[in-house]
Amino acid sequence: MKIESLGKPVATAPATESRLRPGSAPVASAGDSVKLSPLASTLQKAEAALAETPAVDSKRVEEIKQAIRDGRFQIDASRIADGLVADVRQMLDSQAGRV
Repeated sequence: MKIESLGKPVATAPATESRLRPGSAPVASAGDSVKLSPLASTLQKAEAALAETPAVDSKRVEEIKQAIRDGRFQIDASRIADGLVADVRQMLDSQAGRV
């Protein structure tokens, strides 16, 4: 595939305009301050707690593996079906709310 120039110049930003580059932040003066809302503070705490929580509960996985080995692991098909139906209902309700 060949890309050809259409002969149109590309507009450039004026030299006086300062732009932030990804990863850079503006420098704050000594008098600047930031105050987070209570919701933002709560979200930061929740995010920190989630970051410390493992994605997989290794202890629970080992318990299930042992139950399978011992023949004690029972599958409740109706419970699984009820959970799937509840998930689909929740998904449909959330999509209906967007319309």
